[in-house]
Amino acid sequence: MAKFELKLPKMGESVAEATITNWLKNVGDTIEADEAVLEIATDKVDSEVPSEVSGVLTEILFQVNDVVQVGQTIAYIETEGGAAVDAPKEETTAANVQAVEKTVDTAKETATPASVDFSDSDRFYSPLVKNIAKEEGISLSELESITGTGKDGRVTKNDILDYIKNRGSQPQPEAPAQPQAVQPQRAPQQEAPKAAPVSVNGQDEIVEMDRMRKLISKYMVESVQTSAHVQSFIEVDVTNIVKWRDKVKNMFEKREGEKLTFTPIFMEAVAKALKDFPLMNISVEGEYIVKKKNINLGMAAALPNGNLIVPVIKNADQLNLVGMAKAVNDLGNRAKMGKLKPDDTQGGTYTVTNVGTFGSVFGTPIINQPQVGILALGAIRKVPAVIETPEGDFIGIRQKMFLSHSYDHRVVDGALGGSFVKRVADYLEAWDSNRDI
Repeated sequence: MAKFELKLPKMGESVAEATITNWLKNVGDTIEADEAVLEIATDKVDSEVPSEVSGVLTEILFQVNDVVQVGQTIAYIETEGGAAVDAPKEETTAANVQAVEKTVDTAKETATPASVDFSDSDRFYSPLVKNIAKEEGISLSELESITGTGKDGRVTKNDILDYIKNRGSQPQPEAPAQPQAVQPQRAPQQEAPKAAPVSVNGQDEIVEMDRMRKLISKYMVESVQTSAHVQSFIEVDVTNIVKWRDKVKNMFEKREGEKLTFTPIFMEAVAKALKDFPLMNISVEGEYIVKKKNINLGMAAALPNGNLIVPVIKNADQLNLVGMAKAVNDLGNRAKMGKLKPDDTQGGTYTVTNVGTFGSVFGTPIINQPQVGILALGAIRKVPAVIETPEGDFIGIRQKMFLSHSYDHRVVDGALGGSFVKRVADYLEAWDSNRDI
């Protein structure tokens, strides 16, 4: 028999950690190779972690809601044959913790163990630190006050154990010092989320946000606080596009096996405009501007549960219309089925959102940080319009829509932001109704 280390796999170029959301197997369960063992979540994507081997799950090292770093061992699987794996470092750590626990019994007499909601904190705490805090009855506000000596100021095992020793042996001096350190942390803003609102009439339903909605809420507020949002709007005549699509969509689906929607047509125009205006294809990092070499278009997609996700079409400027349609359909379908991979949502340089899908004429979308622009596509409507001809002007029915461009006024002025969206409109209005597919 041998022990196989099940590690958190690399999930993308910029994904360093993930949160465990559900264990699909329990200790003692038999696992087949490639069978899913647990479910994890990154900032945007939920996915499963499969086993590379067949065997029996003998040990689980992390619990639900624990944050795990890429490459960390999360469980052990007993397999047939081979040499045993060295004992995990966590065993030694656990022994050390038990030894320290014996020295802080006096502190335990006055401390009441409580369930700590670590999701209310923006700091990273390892599972070991969390377990020690729970065992010793350390509140989140106390934990926030501990000065971390680890990487990026993280609280290490030694940091929290030193805090416990001082807390137990010197209760008198600790009391006045503690409020000074944690006073800002105990502001009403931090405590408020813990208490669920109460229905006054007893008929209102109180529902807690799910993990993804909490993240979306956090990112949207941060974006508004970071970027100086300003908008430009332009109305576009897309009559030629509507007529052309009506003419070729059935032929396109029969030949390519894909539906032809308006989205890839609009995406193609945006990619062309970004090549014309490369200063819209940038990001902001502090006081520096990063000019992106690749044009990676994010397309905001609504999920069945009402949440939002932004899969990315990589190197969109290199795709023809057929390739763009396949990319749009593939990412859209996998988003609805929850089959996106972490890499599918990374590396976007500009985002497009189709508010017209829900009947909106136009919108004022929030920038997807650290990008500097986002384009909202409004609903296509039949409207009366003035048509200029050599014989004079007359009124006709045209298919029109609004483009709403939100951009970061810190680095994009009105001339650039307005010229960019005008170029997108020019490409759409110049659509050749005799174009081949």
